Amino acid sequence: MRIYHSQLQKQLAKPLLPVWLIFGDEPWQKNNALDTIKQLAQQQGYEELIRFTLDDRFDWNEVYQEYQSLSLFSALRIIEVDLGSSKLDAKGIQILTEISEFIQQQGQSDVLLILHGAKLDASTPRKKWFKALESIGCYIPLYELEGKGLSIWLNQQCQQLGLKLDAQAQNLLIDFFAGNTPTLQQELQKISILFGQQFIRAEDIEQLLIKQAKFTPFQLIDALLAGDLSQCMNMLTQLKHEGTASGQLIWVLHKEIKQLEAMQKQLQQGALINDVYKEYKVWEKKKPLYQKALQGMSLANIKQAKQRLAKTDLISKTSSDFDDYILLADVCMTLYYGQVTRNLALDYEYHT
Repeated sequence: MRIYHSQLQKQLAKPLLPVWLIFGDEPWQKNNALDTIKQLAQQQGYEELIRFTLDDRFDWNEVYQEYQSLSLFSALRIIEVDLGSSKLDAKGIQILTEISEFIQQQGQSDVLLILHGAKLDASTPRKKWFKALESIGCYIPLYELEGKGLSIWLNQQCQQLGLKLDAQAQNLLIDFFAGNTPTLQQELQKISILFGQQFIRAEDIEQLLIKQAKFTPFQLIDALLAGDLSQCMNMLTQLKHEGTASGQLIWVLHKEIKQLEAMQKQLQQGALINDVYKEYKVWEKKKPLYQKALQGMSLANIKQAKQRLAKTDLISKTSSDFDDYILLADVCMTLYYGQVTRNLALDYEYHT
């Protein structure tokens, strides 16, 4: 059978299946699924855990021998095989096929088999060996937590921890920890200790995050809205040295530029500035920053910055020849000086 991670607890309330296939690149869901399955198995008497990791010297015969051998320590055992990003060779397919046939013949096994690894290509779940294991076990494909799915996950975590965060506070956490759910989950645990049952506002979260780093993406946005490009450059340099992922900054900048574009369009169509602030839920203390930004950024420059940010995102994912932070600095400058940067190539190393 195939289930989503959100359905795991419901599935584990039923008799434990002999095979689990957990594949995907979302780290929190993978770690949570593996820990949850193994903890439940240990509660049911699977006391011995044997781990294998695929590498150049890996021998699938060891897995098969371990699967069929009697244990000196426990009648019930867990065999965990980490495939990483490797693809199965003919020997691996043969061994797993034999194991699936053995389980089908014997019924419930004394061994729990867990296979996990990176995201599978589209063809692997359709292959005979995989379908055979899935038919007697459970396949959990893991997808990136983003958008609505990330919001649902965050709400679930808050409920489990008894956290009371307003909507803006949750959005701040999503913006700050986009693409890094393990760290976000740790941050929620920290917030739970610090605030307990208190109602938590966005301002509380912002101050907490600011204390944890010299600069944050939120402070970069504030400097950008204020038109302080020199400070933006200093912050980008510091964020780079602190190890902030460029992808996180790209995500935050894209969200902000997209909002600035929509706000500027409405103002050009005759909307009142206070109505625009109300629609986009701009905090009172942020209104002077947005007023300065909207006065200093033309719609043409905002659109150009959005295009250059999209190209920056593509370059950062497809090439290691460029400094992502130089490209991000270009995007920041484009918002105010698009007439200058439009003549400058982002892939600068190839335009001398």
